[in-house]
Amino acid sequence: MAQKFKDAFQKMAQNMPKGGGSAGGGPGRGAGAAKAASRAAGSLIVAGGLGYGAYNSVFTVEGGHRAVVYNRVVGMKDQVYNEGLNFNIPWFERPEIYDIRTRPVNLQTLTGSKDLQMVTIGVRVLHKPDQNHLVWIYRHLGKNYDARILPSLMNECAKAVVARYNANELLTRRDDVSAAISSELSLRCGGFHVLLEDVAITHLSFSPEYAKAVEAKQVAQQDAERAKYVVLGAIQEKKTIITKARGEAESAELIGNAVKRNPGFMKLRRIDAARDIADIVAGSGNKIYLNADSLLLNLLGDADEKFAKSVQGSNESKGWYKR
Repeated sequence: MAQKFKDAFQKMAQNMPKGGGSAGGGPGRGAGAAKAASRAAGSLIVAGGLGYGAYNSVFTVEGGHRAVVYNRVVGMKDQVYNEGLNFNIPWFERPEIYDIRTRPVNLQTLTGSKDLQMVTIGVRVLHKPDQNHLVWIYRHLGKNYDARILPSLMNECAKAVVARYNANELLTRRDDVSAAISSELSLRCGGFHVLLEDVAITHLSFSPEYAKAVEAKQVAQQDAERAKYVVLGAIQEKKTIITKARGEAESAELIGNAVKRNPGFMKLRRIDAARDIADIVAGSGNKIYLNADSLLLNLLGDADEKFAKSVQGSNESKGWYKR
């Protein structure tokens, strides 16, 4: 830029009249004008050079960034420049700005588990460069270091870790799988001076065949559990029936023994039944004409004797009654 200004002013000085012009004046006046134009051009060149040098001798590092400087004479300088205003030598030095804030990288890959099931796993990594080794990173990896190393390392570490677990363990031990991937990836990235702040599994899916097999297994287990409870219910129902039958048998035996020991027991039962029947008939609004013996209401007649004789005859025929 300064050379262009110089050439332009030199051409302007050469085109100016050097004497004998129509406006009058001698040769001395033309020579003075040329010298004045040359001095003005020189002043402009010096001012332009100073402005260029002042503008390019400083650079600003924004927040969350760091800078390294390349020198045309000695190469990369070892100093890492912090945030704020910094100085460099114009043209001889060129600053390179690095973003040291945490950035995410996502990767989804297809791999196989320990039991040879195909698994699609998605991994998200939060990373940033080690600001103490930015000179090494620029010299060996450049500014796009993450695109150079992280995809291949994430792919390799994820496949290596998934191959250690069975398909069902990838679901039941997901925290262990994520921690193992983080440990492997941190170790590999440490050799490139890249720091990892978090590694997470964002997606995990299996092949459609395996998903159907898992669903069928769950349905079979639920059916087995349901059948087990049905069996338990049948056993309990059987016990209930046995207990009920045993109770009825014992009740009948006790009633029979009571009747044999004391025939008045049946009279007491007949009285209780007659009372219940009388309450029902009395509460009815209809007129009822029925046989009192059939309703057990004939408590003053010879129904008891008839009943006792029938019971005694039945016992004698079966061999239960002894004198």
